[in-house]
Amino acid sequence: MEDVPETKFATKHDLSSGGRAIAFEALDAPTQALTRRKTGLEEFDRALGGGIVPGSAILMGGEPGIGKSTLLLQAAAAIARAGNDAVYVSGEEATGQVRMRARRLGLADAPIRLAAATSVRDILTSLAEGAPPALLVIDSIQTMHSDMIEGAPGTVSQVRASAFELIRYAKENGVALVLVGHVTKDGNIAGPRVLEHMVDVVMSFEGERSHQYRILRALKNRFGAVEEIGVFAMEGHGLAEVSNPSMLFLSGREEPLAGSAVFPALEGTRPVLVEIQALIVRLQSGATPRRAVVGWDNGRLAMLLAVLESRCGLNFSSAEVYLNVAGGYRLADPAADLAVAAALVSALADRALPLHSIWFGEVSLSGEVRPVSHTGLRLKEAVKLGFSAATGPAEASQDTEGLTYSGLKGLPALVDRVMA
Repeated sequence: MEDVPETKFATKHDLSSGGRAIAFEALDAPTQALTRRKTGLEEFDRALGGGIVPGSAILMGGEPGIGKSTLLLQAAAAIARAGNDAVYVSGEEATGQVRMRARRLGLADAPIRLAAATSVRDILTSLAEGAPPALLVIDSIQTMHSDMIEGAPGTVSQVRASAFELIRYAKENGVALVLVGHVTKDGNIAGPRVLEHMVDVVMSFEGERSHQYRILRALKNRFGAVEEIGVFAMEGHGLAEVSNPSMLFLSGREEPLAGSAVFPALEGTRPVLVEIQALIVRLQSGATPRRAVVGWDNGRLAMLLAVLESRCGLNFSSAEVYLNVAGGYRLADPAADLAVAAALVSALADRALPLHSIWFGEVSLSGEVRPVSHTGLRLKEAVKLGFSAATGPAEASQDTEGLTYSGLKGLPALVDRVMA
């Protein structure tokens, strides 16, 4: 085969030469220990895995008005009051508007460096004039603009380019960078998905604006466990930390009610007790019954209703089914199957479940109640809050002081127990 003559195009696009040699290292080479900086907000630190890592890039998403800016302003103020340099750059509000919020939150005296800017070049030029800050907050990345790329702020190319320059600055100077991101109607962070791959931590600030409770959830964390949560309550003076979230999601009722079951959810390493409420409405006409769910997966409810009808002989086809997770909480734990089934059977039979009892376990299509992870943690949290009985998978029976455990092999046994 004859050699292909070298051309200008081939020389320009041949990446095997002309670059800078990289120094390779051994995998077991000495590495500096990972150090974290506390934000001063324990719930924020918990969700991050123990605090902010210098040089890390954090992307925080959440619906408009949920409290992202308030949370980050409180965290920046706590870091600044601890003697560290904190910079807050707002691309959506004027500095006067941010000051008004700071006064309302009681943070006006915090030594935060505040600016209203949208040019990435101006921001990085200003930061280069002094020592790198400990924390840099960009609110929001969709408002940033890089003059190296054509296009309006918020476009895919602008968001990607602006984020790349800011992240590179943070990595090279050991600055903890927090980027606030808008979300779509589906609740996903707006903009290119590559943005989530560029950062080290992706956090979601969740909650219903009609409820005062907010949940900060880590969806991705290169420095810690995912699915850790921090719980806050929106109050007049800002976001207050909630150290015992289980008390928020329980109704505090004194008498047992039909259609109510308590489920010990697990978020990362944190058990949280939540109340699942079900309502069954019998239809007199031949209208199509509704299935309404708040806080749980609609498809999983349909599957569970099908299992209850097929394996247990219950009739939900002529009834409307309403399911709600109290307190605006959102459940994704498959261990909630048994608690939902217990609430549905209780509502259908109009018989209340025992007041101080919890229910957990995954339900298969055969109606079998399958074991779930971290049974011990769930039971300990229940005992701590005064619960005396637990019902779950038969294979997961554990002795816990102060609590009576009952194991179930399948949903027919649940139906017999509720309707007995």
